[in-house]
Amino acid sequence: MSLAGEIQGLARKLSRKLAPLAFPPPVEYVYDAFNYAFPGYEAYTSKYATNRKRVLFLGMNPGPWGMAQTGVPFGEIQAVRDWMGINVPIGKPDPEHPKRPVEGFGCQKSEVSGRRLWGYFAEKFGKAGNFFGDHFVINYCPLAFMADTARNITPDKLTAQVAKELEETCDWHLREITKALSPEWVVGVGGFAEKRAMEALEGMGLKFGRILHPSPASPAANRDWAGTAGKQLLEQGIWKA
Repeated sequence: MSLAGEIQGLARKLSRKLAPLAFPPPVEYVYDAFNYAFPGYEAYTSKYATNRKRVLFLGMNPGPWGMAQTGVPFGEIQAVRDWMGINVPIGKPDPEHPKRPVEGFGCQKSEVSGRRLWGYFAEKFGKAGNFFGDHFVINYCPLAFMADTARNITPDKLTAQVAKELEETCDWHLREITKALSPEWVVGVGGFAEKRAMEALEGMGLKFGRILHPSPASPAANRDWAGTAGKQLLEQGIWKA
């Protein structure tokens, strides 16, 4: 089996493992991007997960206008379509919140976090292949959670019991995909991802780093996020000047 095929198999297995979990209120809708949007993730991994990586970036979970639409982590439409060269049909979650429709690559909204992250990598590396030669980006969890109002609920806001079950399963997937890609560094995009990586991957001989999450909800991220992230990557020795 190819490396990309192995990673795709892990994603399908994670989706099956997560399917029986029940999420109490305020969660009313759960979108599994490894289910309805799997063609996007399959295209992403088939194209760019073909070799071992030195740096693995880890995000948290799908944003409503990013991975929830494309199946690609931080998957802002323009970055995935125009920079990565991926444009595939995407299905629909069931049930679907009327205020959070999945329109795939026809979605007209832009995911700010993804625009910042991929935009910076595009500026730094030029062609997508230059970045993915040594780097890869995944999310810790493939599920997006919403309240009945369509408010986004991040995994760190789940109740303790369901969070524990979710983390046990997502930790398993993170360990397996890390074994497959055998990176030197695992870099959390934000504090939650860094914490999960350090706990799930303890004892695997990895180096851990962290960069500021590019979410517009973070005041710090709204002040030259790219400059801050670049400085953090250099200061931790993840990138060389």
